[in-house]
Amino acid sequence: MIKIIDQFSRFFVGALFIFSGLIKLNDPIGTEIKMEEYFEVFANDFGSFFLVFKDWALEIGLILIVLEVVLGIAVLLFYRMNLTTKVLLGLIIFFTFLTFYSAYFNKVTDCGCFGDAIKLTPWESFTKDVILVVFILHLFWYRKRYKPALPDRTGNIIVAASTVICFALGIYALLHLPFIDFRAYKVGNNIPQQMQPEEQPRFEYVFKKKDSGEEIASEKYLGDTTVYQYISVRQTNEDKTKAKITDYSVFTDQGEDMTQSTFEGNKLLLIFYDVSKASVKNIDKVRALVKALEGSKVEVMALTASSAGEFEAFRHEYQLPVAYYFVDATVLKTIIRSNPGITLWKDGTVKGMWHHNDTPDAATVLNKLGE
Repeated sequence: MIKIIDQFSRFFVGALFIFSGLIKLNDPIGTEIKMEEYFEVFANDFGSFFLVFKDWALEIGLILIVLEVVLGIAVLLFYRMNLTTKVLLGLIIFFTFLTFYSAYFNKVTDCGCFGDAIKLTPWESFTKDVILVVFILHLFWYRKRYKPALPDRTGNIIVAASTVICFALGIYALLHLPFIDFRAYKVGNNIPQQMQPEEQPRFEYVFKKKDSGEEIASEKYLGDTTVYQYISVRQTNEDKTKAKITDYSVFTDQGEDMTQSTFEGNKLLLIFYDVSKASVKNIDKVRALVKALEGSKVEVMALTASSAGEFEAFRHEYQLPVAYYFVDATVLKTIIRSNPGITLWKDGTVKGMWHHNDTPDAATVLNKLGE
């Protein structure tokens, strides 16, 4: 029986850590955003000291992501289990504290355990971590009796190679865009549709028959109080009645709402989360693209969370002849994981998306539109 639990714990913990790590490795910026949220919460609750870590959120997040994957591989190989299980236990205790704190105090409503691929509520995340704690404790308790699945040298090579490959994949995703886009702004999605709920609310009512005591579930409210006694009601499609995009709004510096105009016609949106942190190594290519599209059927707009003064100075310094508007920084980071980034919309439908390292030429942009 113990051997069965050993093997289940090994594969369950290993596979889940690898899966969770790879999902986040696909999009390190998403993990950075979550780490920043946690550091801000801790700074408010425990002291401003935690703000020191906010500037290192990306690096800390990437290290934790790679550690997840490598630990998962190490468990599957029974590689140096004395050390592996100690690190695993420390990591899962840390994660469990985070998810409990988020759930109990309602601080961070999405822990980002599986990136944007699988959304878990705080209590679901905490429950998942508690289950993992149980199996990791089992592995930790019996750690000294496990024999490596491979010779030490082979295990060393696999773990080292996995570490290098994971860092390489994460850095590649940072220098380009996520390999798989799970966000609501991905290519092919229509943004106005994503701002509408998928379904109208549906409810299930529970009644008790007065004569027999039998409970009956109904999608309609049974109003005959001589026959039925009302017990409870619950919504059956709650996950489909909230729009996937709820916070996309575009404004001028005078407060004029420009959101709808971004859904009209062909729009090439230049995304600048923060011009003080924006990369300018490809700004010449971006400027060339803007100038090449002048007089075409594509309107170029810049969206930023920087102040009007900051963006105006940036625009003049780098000679970007574009109109600019203001959007929340988190929304811009959700639209594209690049600062600056480029996305092409046609009547609100996303036709293209590029990291500034992959800045397209005008012909490529027009080809995406079928022009």
